[in-house]
Amino acid sequence: MKALNSVKFQFPSKSVNEGFARSTVAAFAAQLDPTLDEIADLKTAVSEAVTNCIVHGYPEDIGMITITASIYEGNTLRVVVADRGVGIENVEKAMEPMYTTGGPERAGLGFAVMESFTDKMKVSSKPGKGTRVTMTKRMGSRENANHARGGEV
Repeated sequence: MKALNSVKFQFPSKSVNEGFARSTVAAFAAQLDPTLDEIADLKTAVSEAVTNCIVHGYPEDIGMITITASIYEGNTLRVVVADRGVGIENVEKAMEPMYTTGGPERAGLGFAVMESFTDKMKVSSKPGKGTRVTMTKRMGSRENANHARGGEV
């Protein structure tokens, strides 16, 4: 499936950049004319994914986080958040609610939150190679899909 439009950006895994990532993806998704609730859900899911990269992907150092956001037919937005950090040994276990390797200050709900605020979520990871979270969400109205293709609304 070919993307109608896409954007890709990278930034260091510093917590100060989490808001930038969230806002950038929301601004890109705005061309789909999403509801305020859809934007809030998207921002929350992106925040959780980026926070996981910062806290778990690069626990000892600063690395790069890459986000790719793409729009497909049917007002479908796909957001991929990836790091080249430590990776996850057992993805299935990591996706269990309340499971965390981040210490007592972490709730272990990041993946559950991402899953609940998107239509589809997939996590792929290799220890020592990094983690990739792919989130898909249908947004906005069909009339505005033409706008994403560069047409008139």
